Amino acid sequence: MTTIGEALIRLLEAHGVDAVFGIPGVHTIELYRGLARSGIRHVTPRHEQGAGFMADGYARASGRPGVAFVITGPGLTNTITAMAQARADSVPMLVISGVNSSATLGRGLGYLHELPDQLGMMAKVALSSRQVVQAAELPGAIAEAFEIFATRRPGPVHIEIPLDVMPLPAEGLRPLSRTLATQVPDIVSIMAATRLIAASQRPLILAGGGAKRTEAALVALAGKIDAPVITTTNGRGLMHGHQLNVPASPSLKAVRALMADSDLVIAVGTEFGPTDYDMYGDGGFVLPRRLIRIDIDAAQMQRRPATVSVQAEAGAALVALAAVVDSRSRAADGADRARSAREGAWQEIGPDMQAQVAVVETIRNALPGALIVGDSTQPVYAANLYYDHDRPGGWFNAATGYGALGYGPPAAIGAALAVPDAPVVCLSGDGGFQFTLPELGAALDGPAPVIFVVWNNRGYREIETSMLDAGVEPVGVSPVPPDFIAIASAYGIAAERIHGAAKLGPALLGARATGRPFLIEIVVA
Repeated sequence: MTTIGEALIRLLEAHGVDAVFGIPGVHTIELYRGLARSGIRHVTPRHEQGAGFMADGYARASGRPGVAFVITGPGLTNTITAMAQARADSVPMLVISGVNSSATLGRGLGYLHELPDQLGMMAKVALSSRQVVQAAELPGAIAEAFEIFATRRPGPVHIEIPLDVMPLPAEGLRPLSRTLATQVPDIVSIMAATRLIAASQRPLILAGGGAKRTEAALVALAGKIDAPVITTTNGRGLMHGHQLNVPASPSLKAVRALMADSDLVIAVGTEFGPTDYDMYGDGGFVLPRRLIRIDIDAAQMQRRPATVSVQAEAGAALVALAAVVDSRSRAADGADRARSAREGAWQEIGPDMQAQVAVVETIRNALPGALIVGDSTQPVYAANLYYDHDRPGGWFNAATGYGALGYGPPAAIGAALAVPDAPVVCLSGDGGFQFTLPELGAALDGPAPVIFVVWNNRGYREIETSMLDAGVEPVGVSPVPPDFIAIASAYGIAAERIHGAAKLGPALLGARATGRPFLIEIVVA
């Protein structure tokens, strides 16, 4: 007899899932019944939040949904932080949980891991939260999740299966076949956008995370209309080294000046969130007067009105525009405008942040094509303001959007398992690293040859600085860091401590040569 738990594994395989992240528990044992005999790899984090962050990193690196298995109650609530980060950054994540037996739900009888309304709670965080109560519902629930990932702005989806439902017979279940066609733009919106472009003299493109897999089409359109391209944090890595690229935050005055000087802005896959466009909270960002928005999500379009809205997958819309716009003679000053903005932004961030950006550039130059997965730490903050990565989608972190500390280590493990041939570096601070420090063990289990770079300034230095700037005496911002080298050694992971970043390049090359997880601690004065 095939059970619902076994059928679930087969359905996930049919939808292309090759890895799941989770900690087994008595409330999910039946979900694991068919896992050992499947082609799906299971990775055990040391905390369910790590399972969610690993699924997030896997999804960002691979472009495929990350999948987590968690128990009901605390397992699921531990995963909520990761789900909220995924929702903020439009990351496809499927969380499959157990829930107590059907007859007990909502009755407050005190069962193990009981929540008053688990499904209702998850509906507040997930794009969709669905309970499966009989075998026939399972193929549709899985298909619906993957349809959401493919046809809408992605994010977390939750499916729960009650304890008494998991072992029920589920013979003959087959995956539902749904046509998941690329969402193409309608001709009316494309022609309206084309007319605006034709009438402009100084166009500009904003490329967000929704554009990170569209580099060829983005380069083609930008070149045809001679438009500088500003890449937000989640768009970094696009157009590396290109003369039209401005890899700098729209929160900087020099970048805002470029936007203000443009007579048309084309925004591709960006939500205009304050952590990208107004991170200093000065209210200095205003929507451009002439704006073309390209986004897959209709609700997102309504939040920020545009002159012309093109609802479509970013790549399809860029290809359609590039095919019809006229590469007519212009002032051809796009490269000059981009260079001026780059130079102004670089000077604006100042010497301290320039030095921190240099740390990130050292990683990029030592390990070309690496995925750099960041946590909230000083070099990451600085590079989010200004940094040109060399791999589309290869720079991501949790310092924008939801802003969850502890994201970097588990997300880097997920990324390394998704793209095993690429170097993966986790850049974390000593404070944030302690949030998910035990995931070093999961890197060994993988094995995931992540290079963990710990920026050790002995505390939450950005928060301390903010307190001082506000005239508040710093309290609670100097947690004592452990001996990271000793902890790595306890896990059997090789490690190296350097003072300052001068020796970081050689240390990275040595770490990469081992082919195993490695920890580099940078002690900052």
